[in-house]
Amino acid sequence: MSARTTQPKTGPSIFTAILLALVVAALNIGLWWWGNQPRGPQDWHGQINGFAVSLFQRYQDPFKQSFPSDEEVDSDLKLLRQYTGRISTYSTLVNPQVYRLAQKEGLKVMAGAQIDTRLDNNEKELDALIALSHRYPDTIERVVVGNEVLFRNDLPLDKMITYLDRARAHIRQPVSIAEPDYIWLKYPELADHVDFITIHLFPFWNGLPVSGDEKYSVALQAAEGAYMSIKERFPHKHIVVGEVGWPSNGDRRERAYPSVSNEAIFDRQWLIWAKQQNVDYYLFEAFDQPWKEGLGEGRTGAYWGVFNADRQLKFPFTGPVIEDTGWPWKALAASLLAIIPMVWFGIRYRRFKLTGRLFFDVLIQLACGLIVWVVTLPFNFYLSWVDWSMLVLLFPAQVAILAILLINGFEFTEVLWRRQWIRHAALLPPDPPEKQPFVSIHLACYNEPPEMVAITLDSLAALEYENFEVLVIDNNTKDPAIWQPVQAYCEKLGSRFRFFHLEPWPGFKAGALNFGLKETDQRADVVAVIDADYVVRQDWLKALTGYFHDPKVAVVQCPQAHRDFEHNRFRRMTAWEYDGFFRIGMHHRNERNAIIQHGTMTMVRRSALEGTGGWSEWTICEDAELGLRLMHAGYDLVYVDELMGKGLTPADFKAYKSQRYRWAFGAMQILKGRWGWMTKRGPLSGGQRFHFLTGWFSWFADALHLIFTLMAIFWTAGMVGLPQIFSLPMQLFLIPVIGFFFAKAIFGVVLYRARVPCGWYDTIMASIASMGLSHAIARGILHGLTREKTSFVVTAKSRRLGGSNFAAFTPVREEMLMFLALVLCIAGMAMSRAAHFTEGQLWMFILAAQSIPYASAVMGAWIAHRAGDKAG
Repeated sequence: MSARTTQPKTGPSIFTAILLALVVAALNIGLWWWGNQPRGPQDWHGQINGFAVSLFQRYQDPFKQSFPSDEEVDSDLKLLRQYTGRISTYSTLVNPQVYRLAQKEGLKVMAGAQIDTRLDNNEKELDALIALSHRYPDTIERVVVGNEVLFRNDLPLDKMITYLDRARAHIRQPVSIAEPDYIWLKYPELADHVDFITIHLFPFWNGLPVSGDEKYSVALQAAEGAYMSIKERFPHKHIVVGEVGWPSNGDRRERAYPSVSNEAIFDRQWLIWAKQQNVDYYLFEAFDQPWKEGLGEGRTGAYWGVFNADRQLKFPFTGPVIEDTGWPWKALAASLLAIIPMVWFGIRYRRFKLTGRLFFDVLIQLACGLIVWVVTLPFNFYLSWVDWSMLVLLFPAQVAILAILLINGFEFTEVLWRRQWIRHAALLPPDPPEKQPFVSIHLACYNEPPEMVAITLDSLAALEYENFEVLVIDNNTKDPAIWQPVQAYCEKLGSRFRFFHLEPWPGFKAGALNFGLKETDQRADVVAVIDADYVVRQDWLKALTGYFHDPKVAVVQCPQAHRDFEHNRFRRMTAWEYDGFFRIGMHHRNERNAIIQHGTMTMVRRSALEGTGGWSEWTICEDAELGLRLMHAGYDLVYVDELMGKGLTPADFKAYKSQRYRWAFGAMQILKGRWGWMTKRGPLSGGQRFHFLTGWFSWFADALHLIFTLMAIFWTAGMVGLPQIFSLPMQLFLIPVIGFFFAKAIFGVVLYRARVPCGWYDTIMASIASMGLSHAIARGILHGLTREKTSFVVTAKSRRLGGSNFAAFTPVREEMLMFLALVLCIAGMAMSRAAHFTEGQLWMFILAAQSIPYASAVMGAWIAHRAGDKAG
């Protein structure tokens, strides 16, 4: 007799699978189209009044003493001459050939002197400005002494007035200083020392959006209002807008979003309005300047040009504007990348409900779209070697995140939208005594409380089954006061119960179980294993041993379950956390005969166990390894989701953590030791290899989380302490991480509510318990990958921690340090300039999300401490 296997109905045809895939692919293309719809700002015809220029090429940087040649400057001026007759500069010492070459091209120049805190350099700039204005009187039509000096608070007002008065005394051309509009209103006396007023208008930095009607966006109205307020305040002064524009890329500023289409809309609206109002202006700026990214404006500082750094016009001045002109190819690439996996999934899993197939097709398409986006997005930015290094490091991790998301999504789909379970096993009618297989029950224990073991033995003695024996194998318990009472109790229960004390004995639990195999009654066909704290149902054996009449069945596994937890908050949250795997994950794996065998509430065919080598002593997860080995040998494993026995949860957070660390470490031992089985074609089916390769991916996500957190702490410290080197992460890094965080949380909560019979309170508390294990799992994964062995720590079922409240946090010292480090990072970001950018706020959100597992661990340790020994 075997587990009931339900063959799926033929279901929808291949045509349906193809149709679904095409619909999702079409939706993907539609989404790309919707995000890149042509936007139609008013056309601009005619010459531009002027451009502000910094003529550094793509890889040049004044801070690195890398300057453009005469040929490069001349080429740029020739290009600009096609659009304007005027330019403005910022320095007389940097790129001084501009003035000579501008005269050659017939361009008028508003010459700027760079004034800042370097007083000696200020003198050189001012002397050079005076000399150039005399040398090129027809080319230099006006001069600006200082650019936003008062805004930056580089020099006091009286010092700037001295510079302005000196310039006016020596220069025939009109003289001004360039400042934001509010500086002129703050220091109106400044107007008495200039020949004209130069203002900078940047509604972007005020966080105002490019939205509104076709002619007047909110941003344009703000710029117009600022201009008019200066004009009204200084009616007798000529007003020049020295800088006005919009960035095409970079960090968002409140409601202001940098994009090519927004730059086109704002610039065109400004050009039309300025012409109508006869405004004198210089558009900021002519060319993108990548070197400006580290000047305090974040990534945005590099993207104000009308031309990109390769001297290509970013947008046309007439006709509609498309944000990403390459979107059709990207959309097509994403659809082509997804179409075959979607069709395959639709055919292979036609037994799923239509909603489930559609959902997973969308998930596949979303993953492929993100891959295309991640690969192509970096080319929209001027990335430094630091950025590229981070990109190279994080791209594989982002692909891994998508893989984990798809794997979790597949479980989500199958559990929620299956029509029925294909492999389902239930309790069987009992066999008559003469047909009952003889069962040898092995109970390995180490240093367990005698009274707890006695309760387990009593439940075994009460089994409604004729043919069984119980072997109690105590290995390496040194205190006779602990193991001798168990021995005496076995003798009291009769000849069915045999006790063995092994000291010393190698191999931990696997070593003890292998000893038990040698002592097993020759009549035994089945070996059953339970933990020393379990109380079993009376019908455990009689309702399940019938499965072994099928020679292909090697294992019959029941869930791990727990008792005496209802009134202990810590034991309760951990009990429901365990329950999730047996209600969700085990059913998902059972569909492909790929369950994880657990070393309690399991029955194994003796001939299969001995024929494949017994219990493996090279791994601390001998039970899971045996299950994989039996699958490799071609056997079936049966999962019966009936609570046939219940044990105790770990007693405190230290025990809870150490158990999960052991499982993670052992999983990596198995992965390394059986890698060839899982990566090469052989006896294991594709489904079995899939589950054993991907079943631990969620734990890999915990390891990645730890690595990401350490990198995030390092990067945040760099952004706060060295903002000129460390810039805000791009959306390329932020969006997939945030999306993964929300998707994983939603998947987990929805599945729990659908499959686990507990309320919202227990669901939330189980989630806290699960997240609190993240650091322990990460350490187990990383240690398991880099080490051969670790110590076997038996999971304590009675409390070991007590004392002061401070002692409660002893097991989570590392988690506390990580949590505090992340809190400091958030505080540092909040006090830095980066907090003003949306990307900075998103980064703080990610830091907060990364802190949740560490906060959960601290919370779990405190709950365990407060709960004490209270039982159900």
